[in-house]
Amino acid sequence: MKISVVGVGYVGLVAAACLAEGGNNVICVDKDGNKIEGLKKGIIPIYEPGLEELVERNSEAGRLEFTTDIAYGVQNSGVTFIGVGTPSSSDGSADISAVKAVSEAIAKYMTGRHVIVTKSTVPVGTHKVVSDIIKENTNQPFDYVSNPEFLKEGSAVQDFLKPDRVIIGTTKTEIFELMTNIYAPFMRKSSRMIFVDPASAEMAKYAANAMLATRITFMNELSGLCEQFGADIEKVRIGIGSDSRIGKEFLFAGLGYGGSCFPKDVKALAYMGDEQGIEMTIAKSVQAANYRQQDRFAERIIKYCRENGLSQISAWGLAFKAKTDDIRESPAIRSLKKITEAGLKVKAFDPEAMENAARELGEAVEMCEDVYQTLEGSDVMAVLTDWQEFRSPDFDTIREKLSRPVIFDGRNLYSPDFVAGCGIEYHSIGR
Repeated sequence: MKISVVGVGYVGLVAAACLAEGGNNVICVDKDGNKIEGLKKGIIPIYEPGLEELVERNSEAGRLEFTTDIAYGVQNSGVTFIGVGTPSSSDGSADISAVKAVSEAIAKYMTGRHVIVTKSTVPVGTHKVVSDIIKENTNQPFDYVSNPEFLKEGSAVQDFLKPDRVIIGTTKTEIFELMTNIYAPFMRKSSRMIFVDPASAEMAKYAANAMLATRITFMNELSGLCEQFGADIEKVRIGIGSDSRIGKEFLFAGLGYGGSCFPKDVKALAYMGDEQGIEMTIAKSVQAANYRQQDRFAERIIKYCRENGLSQISAWGLAFKAKTDDIRESPAIRSLKKITEAGLKVKAFDPEAMENAARELGEAVEMCEDVYQTLEGSDVMAVLTDWQEFRSPDFDTIREKLSRPVIFDGRNLYSPDFVAGCGIEYHSIGR
């Protein structure tokens, strides 16, 4: 099938590469000429495991091409996926200006019947907005589909190739069947296609992310109570996760959630509720509690350093989570800003996110070439991102290089007893 995808971010580029992997001929469109030229040379603008190989393989096979010409993309395809960003506005609402602009362009360049698929996360009711824009700009027949993405940064390629479910929001059975054919290569074992109306598809995306954010935040709040009572949040997690009604996923306590999805979508859900006169009290509480968790960890480090006359922190991790270079709403970045504003010095390392973090943090944080370099001249160490390579470090080196061998573990990566046995003072979350 001939498909065009607008957007070369986490959503659009992953979708384009994976759809090409499924055998489709895909034209990937973006207005950023530098990114498009880079992609033509094999330069991927984001870090996502497996994506570079996928883009290279399908480009060489002739199934994936890149252009800034949206007219070319639309006119050489029968289905166009919209995968542009919908960042938070200052009031918490989702900014869909890019979606609107792309929709208008698609309408202007359509030369026959076309299917427009919105994969971006958009407020409930956007299906009407986009449909109206297209009607205003073309007399060509079209069909609209809401097809929200459920990709986790760090495993987005696998999430697309082996999805838990694919939600198709349309009112027409024949369009659902068309979308089923597009996703057929990823449904060999069993079909996980879900047929709903567009509004329900849009709401399902926000509901899923808000629910997951709520689980994480509840565990984070509970971790503070565990610390006060001498309970262990990790044992509590195992205890409640074994309940089949609850399950084991998204129950790890830590610094808090971040990234481009959870914070944005929780804010947008709260905003939509206010707009409709339905106060989303849980969503608002989750948002506030998430920031409190991040600040509480930073304040623990600041308090400890002040009480002990210490001044320099070794920070391990800058991305909001492992396997990505994304620092948007990163708890690590928020924590480090609070720490440096308190007058403490920071030396940091992250396997992928240092370039992005340097633009955000400026000269307040010294970026290092490897994790152990951050220990030079530092008093204590803080783990802020759960990278795999941080999970089994050389504790002897840590003890020897830190002026005061102390670890503040914001991701609960280590065994308290083991670290203590290495002669290191250990502070974690909820233990």
